[in-house]
Amino acid sequence: MSTVETLRSPAPHGKPAGGPVLRQAMKPRQLVMMSLGGAIGAGLFVGSGAGIGVAGPAILVSFIIAGFLVVLVMRMMGELVAANPSSGAFSVHAERAIGPVAGRTIGWLYWVQVVAVIAAEATAAAAITTATFPSIPQWSAAFVFMSVFTVVNLLGVARFGAFEFWFSTLKIAAVIGFLVIGAALLLGWLPNVSSPGLTNLIGGDGFAPNGITGIAAGLLIVVFAFGGTEIIAIAAAETSNPRRNIARAVRTLVWRILVFYVGSVFIIVAVMPWDSPALSSGPFVAVLEVAKVPGAAALMAFVIVVALLSSLNAMLFSASRMIYSLAERGGAPSAFAAVTRNGVPRNAVLASVAFGFVTVFLNYVAPDKVLPLLLNAVGSTILVLWTYVTVSQIRLRRKAERNGTASQLPLKMWAFPYLSYFTLAMLGSVAVLALFDPAARNQLMATAVLTSAIAVWCWLSLKREQNQLLEV
Repeated sequence: MSTVETLRSPAPHGKPAGGPVLRQAMKPRQLVMMSLGGAIGAGLFVGSGAGIGVAGPAILVSFIIAGFLVVLVMRMMGELVAANPSSGAFSVHAERAIGPVAGRTIGWLYWVQVVAVIAAEATAAAAITTATFPSIPQWSAAFVFMSVFTVVNLLGVARFGAFEFWFSTLKIAAVIGFLVIGAALLLGWLPNVSSPGLTNLIGGDGFAPNGITGIAAGLLIVVFAFGGTEIIAIAAAETSNPRRNIARAVRTLVWRILVFYVGSVFIIVAVMPWDSPALSSGPFVAVLEVAKVPGAAALMAFVIVVALLSSLNAMLFSASRMIYSLAERGGAPSAFAAVTRNGVPRNAVLASVAFGFVTVFLNYVAPDKVLPLLLNAVGSTILVLWTYVTVSQIRLRRKAERNGTASQLPLKMWAFPYLSYFTLAMLGSVAVLALFDPAARNQLMATAVLTSAIAVWCWLSLKREQNQLLEV
C-alpha cells in the first residue's frame, strides 16, 4: 500500500460521481506568495503594539517562541497535506487519524471561526475607510467589501489566486520597505534623524522590564497573530502539483517568520521606547513618523486595509472549501458539495459569505455586542486547530511507519516523534498560561464551550445517520 493510499481522505458521500470538480488552476507562484503573505496581517501591523506594551523589548522572545511553534505546526501540516492534498485539509486528516466526529468537529469549528473573522475583517476595513473618508458610511463600505470579494471567489480559483498574489505582494513590499527604513534609521543614514542606537533595547528598564511574566503575557498576544498560515494547506489542493507546491511553501516559512515578524518587531523596539503611548495606536506608524516619512499614517492605513481585505478574501476561500469538503464527506448538507462548470463550490461560497453579511448587519445594529461576542468565542480556536493537526500527524505518521510507507512521504516532520510531542507540550503550555490571564482565560473557556457544543452536535448527527442506515 502506498503512502498516498495510507493517508487518503474518506470516499465522498455528498456529491454525485461524474459532476464538475474543483479545478487545480492556482499557479505555484501564487501559492508561494500566499504562503509568504498569509502570516502578514493586522496582527503584525497593529497587534504587535499590545505585545510590546506588556513585555517590553523582550516581546522579541515571545515572537521567537511563537514563531518556532508555528514553524513546527506548519511542518506537520505540510507532511499531512503533501501526502494527501485535500480541500478539507486538517479536517480530512483528523477524520482519518482520530475519527469522523473529530474530523467534522474541527471542520465546523474552523468554518465558524473563519466566517466570524470574515465579518470582523470587513468591519475593521470599513471603519478605517470611514475614518479616512468620513462621507462614506461604515455599513456601506463593509457591504461593498463583502460583495466584491464574494464575486472574486465566485469567478474561480485562478482569479482568487491572482488577487491574493497581488495583495501578498503589496503586504510584503510594505514590510520590506519598513525594514529598509528602520535599518537606515538605526544606522544613522537618514538625514535630520538621530539614531537611538540600542538605548531602547537595553537601556531604561532593561530588555525585559516585566520579566518572565511579561514574556508569557506577550506570548499569549502574539501567538494568535499567526492565524491565517493554515490557508495554504487548503489552497494547495487546487494547484497543479499539490505535493511539490505545499512542500515548497512550507520550507519558506522559517525565513519569512524570522525576517518579517522578528525583523519588524526588532526595528520597532529598537526605535521606540517600549512604553511609548504612540505604540498602542500603531507601532509601524510610530516608527515611520520618527523617520519623518511624509504621510506615514495615511500610508499605513492603506496597508492595513489591504491586509484586512486580503485576509477577508482568503478566509472566504478557505471557509467555502471547508464546508464543501464537509459536504463531500457527508458532514454537511449535500448542496454545499455542488460545483459549477468553472470549478467553484458556489453554494459553499454563498453560505459562508451569508453569515458574514448577517453579522455585518447585526454589528451595525449593535456594534459593541455582536463581533466582540463572536471573536471571544473563536479567539482560541487556533490552539484547538493546531492540537488537532499535531495529534493527526503523530497518529498518521505512526500508521505509515507500521505499514512501511513512511519513507515515501514527500515531506517529513523533523526529529519525529520528539518534536511532534514537544509541539504538543508547547500547545498545552500556552493553554495553561491562558488560564492565568483573565482575558485569555475567557476566550479559552468560550472556545472550549463552542468546541464541545459542535462535537456533541456532530456525534448526534453521526448517530442519527447510523440509525437511518440500520433501518434501511
